[in-house]
Amino acid sequence: MFFDTHCHIHMPQFDNDRTDVITRMRQAQVTRAVVVATEEAEIEPVLKLAEENEGIFGAFAVSPQDEELPDLSTEEIAKRVKHPLMVAVGETGLDYHYCHEPLDWQRKRFGTHIDAANLSGKPLIIHSREAQDDTIAILKAHQAYRCGFVLHCFCGDWDFAKKALDMGGYLSFSGIVTFRSAQDIQEVARKAPQDRIFIETDSPYLAPIPLRGKRNEPSFVPHVAQFLAQLRQTDCETIAQITMRNANRFFGLAND
Repeated sequence: MFFDTHCHIHMPQFDNDRTDVITRMRQAQVTRAVVVATEEAEIEPVLKLAEENEGIFGAFAVSPQDEELPDLSTEEIAKRVKHPLMVAVGETGLDYHYCHEPLDWQRKRFGTHIDAANLSGKPLIIHSREAQDDTIAILKAHQAYRCGFVLHCFCGDWDFAKKALDMGGYLSFSGIVTFRSAQDIQEVARKAPQDRIFIETDSPYLAPIPLRGKRNEPSFVPHVAQFLAQLRQTDCETIAQITMRNANRFFGLAND
């Protein structure tokens, strides 16, 4: 059984075949998934998916990539994730690839979300791209170790991973780990402690090899597990079990 810990199947890319996507997810033995809302307007459709489909859960944060989205207070964010099917605050964080200085708004938004996670008692899903040092500094400054956090769609090096792991963080690997150019990420995937790793699709983006270029979906997450198994010299079933157990613990869910 697999757990896709980060996907966006509420997005318009799935409007024409969302039911089929969920059917294929079940057929691929992906029994759980976290669907991530990146603005307030997405909370309702995410919760609808979670309420209507066993094993689907939600998360919410104001996107760190869109300055135009209205900011929410710590208390407002905590209120938005109060629903029992909302299992995390995220994705929040820093993106220095698509967004450029001045980025005080982004760093402030990140800190507010960490405070909201601590207030709500729900863990954090972190987006960090080309912002390793600032990500670690803000996580420390706002005591993210209190609520717990995962670096989703991990795309850093071992130094970044080690600093996050030393703070109690988790690492989630997406289809990027299967790319030939992802040598640093593959090194991290080999070295990371087995009790700190997740798998995800980040669908509709980043389909893994051998499906690269297609619209990604939760049924593709076993390809990520299989690649991790090869890197870590184990079998896919072991990776499925480890990552399911880790994700259930992180999100506060019972093991089936």
